[in-house]
Amino acid sequence: MGRARLAELHGVATSYDPAPGRTVQVPEDTVVAVLAALGVDASTPRSVREALDRHDGRRRDRLLPPCVVVRPGKAPRLCLPEGTALRVCPEDGAPHPRGRAAAGALRADGPLKKGGAHESGALDGALTDGVLTGGLLTGGVLAGGVLMDGVFVDGATADGLLTALAALPPGAHTLLAEAPDGRRASAPLIVAPDRMPLSPVRSHGFLVQLYSLLSTRSWGMGDLGDLADLAAWSGRALGAGFVQINPLHAAVPGTPAAPTDPSPYRPSSRRFPDPVHLRIEDVPEYAHLRGRARERADQLLEAAAALRDSVLREGALIDRDAVWALKREALELVRTVPLSPGRRAAYCDFLAERGQALEDHALWCALAETHGPEWRAWPDGLADPRSAGTVRARAEHLDRTDFHCWLAWLTDTQLAAAQRAAREAGMGIGLVHDLAVGVHPSGADAWALQDVFASGMSIGAPPDAFNSRGQDWGLPPWRPDALAATGYAPYRDLLSGLLRHAGALRIDHVMGLFRLWWVPEGREPTEGCYVRYDAEAMLGALALEAHRAGAVVIGEDLGTVEPGVREELERRGVLGTSVMWFERNYNGTGAARPLAPEEWRADCLATVTTHDLPSTAARLTGDHVELRHRLGLLSRPLAEERAAEAVEVAEWLGVLGRLGLLPEGPGDEEAAVKAVHRFLLRTPAKMVGVWLPDAVGDRRPQNLPGTWDQYPNWRLPIADAEGRPMSLEELVASPRLRALMDEVAQLAARGPTPRSRSGVSGGS
Repeated sequence: MGRARLAELHGVATSYDPAPGRTVQVPEDTVVAVLAALGVDASTPRSVREALDRHDGRRRDRLLPPCVVVRPGKAPRLCLPEGTALRVCPEDGAPHPRGRAAAGALRADGPLKKGGAHESGALDGALTDGVLTGGLLTGGVLAGGVLMDGVFVDGATADGLLTALAALPPGAHTLLAEAPDGRRASAPLIVAPDRMPLSPVRSHGFLVQLYSLLSTRSWGMGDLGDLADLAAWSGRALGAGFVQINPLHAAVPGTPAAPTDPSPYRPSSRRFPDPVHLRIEDVPEYAHLRGRARERADQLLEAAAALRDSVLREGALIDRDAVWALKREALELVRTVPLSPGRRAAYCDFLAERGQALEDHALWCALAETHGPEWRAWPDGLADPRSAGTVRARAEHLDRTDFHCWLAWLTDTQLAAAQRAAREAGMGIGLVHDLAVGVHPSGADAWALQDVFASGMSIGAPPDAFNSRGQDWGLPPWRPDALAATGYAPYRDLLSGLLRHAGALRIDHVMGLFRLWWVPEGREPTEGCYVRYDAEAMLGALALEAHRAGAVVIGEDLGTVEPGVREELERRGVLGTSVMWFERNYNGTGAARPLAPEEWRADCLATVTTHDLPSTAARLTGDHVELRHRLGLLSRPLAEERAAEAVEVAEWLGVLGRLGLLPEGPGDEEAAVKAVHRFLLRTPAKMVGVWLPDAVGDRRPQNLPGTWDQYPNWRLPIADAEGRPMSLEELVASPRLRALMDEVAQLAARGPTPRSRSGVSGGS
């Protein structure tokens, strides 16, 4: 029981429920390993007792928790000695006008005297020059609730200090406490908005994997110039409100023995984008190349054209490493051109703004050029980013470090230009960036942020009805205790970087803000366990950064979701993800029927498919079943799989027909693709996404889960119904795309139309 209590205190689950009414116990050695990754020795009964004693002692002796989170209507749970004085130091160290306004509001309830208390017993406090002072506690505890046995519990209207804290401007402040016995403590204070920003109008837009979007100017894969063009065109010509793209995170660089992993969901760093996405010709200094540098640049441009044509015209796969080899050489040439005074000043501002995070990222890139990307094998103490050897390496690699800082700046400027193009085209949201659930264990973030990642652990998913073996994604998890100790600074910095040039952020596996499945190194995914995170703090930090950026937040909440999570995300303004084929009523008896349009949740991004699912044309024709059969991925005979898929498709086509959304009748693939989007636009969904390959009848999935080298995941250009790759220029001119998107734009402008629910539930 002692180990179970220790695990509970640290958020480590000792059991899980893979299905209603079924509980599975976590192996004891898994619990021991996970606690060890959290810095807790639970290997013997004695170590368990000692760990419990230390935990109880720390909780008894500390004045403040590691981090305090407050938002309107949500009180911090603080247990402090009576007479403790509290003070708030604002984030920027300067007076906040909103802080002074809050002080005035408090005084409106009655004169505030230093150290005094209202008759209600709430803490008195005064905001002086933006700093909260004179906060004497009465009753022993400060929180937004009523006193019960000396501890505040939620339930009553907050007054006094809580009102003042909530009235502070959103930010990451510092809370200081001094007890009557002389003990002092400080803790990060996150003041967060209650909800994420939401777009005031309904919008529609494209979902696309950027690498797959090649234009006649691309160097072998889609780039940020192509993204800006797509946004500008779709905003102006189609009335689109957003373009959602795959994660643009920096990848672990390839080596001669191991090419770059093309998956955008196993990055080296989520804090900085990959310069492989740069449009070289759009770098201002490129135009000033002269002499031999210009001649070589022209040769590289010809090689890039050949690489592009091999993908678009000859059936070659997208080769990220070949693209980067050309771009890197071109960028080395461009770097020889001095920056103009204004550009130099802008670069210096970027260096100052991104600070230590950028320096660490760039140094890792420089060291990886010399020693390879596996930092655990680096010599001379370089595996420790703060070692004496690494300090020396910083001085020895100044030029290469600056090169990678410069690349990060160029990429940032082109991302800014793409978002600017989107907004100037009338998009209300613009770019929707994607946050991967984790980082590669050999990458820059895992090296630079070792203190906040759990060593020897990987995140994944437990066994379920769809995968009896569970999943191991090979990505180290955040340590919840380390995040709290930093005031969630690494997480907030990550979010603020991604939101610099975004109108919205999609969070992959958003359930990970609540809990993640940890798998100890060397064990099967079935031997993992759930570790809980402070969802109030994670959502608070997310709301804070989204508020600062004015950005919408979309959570990918597909698959197994813990009860109550979707409801809490909805309360906090996080849009969900609703995929048509999965939207069914699972609460009734018998087979789950498709949800009627009016039954869909409004707070979601509604789509027909995603990058991990078959395209709509492939699902309608059954092509995806044949593909999985050829690759040996089916779990039952081909005939059974075909029959089951045909039944599901027929059921949905019947629904569309009864709703009057398929007037063209069955048997017309292009009409059916239009019909499923007509259905989406009849739902109340705030955002409706069109998978760009669907608009031209592409049958190939961009990613086929369960495959590695059997299928060219993340390496395919967008293609038409015959599998012929299409350039951006050809996509724009496609009659099929225009016919679909013209109708989407017209229906989106009208808004959802209420319909009788019986049209869906009747029939087959």
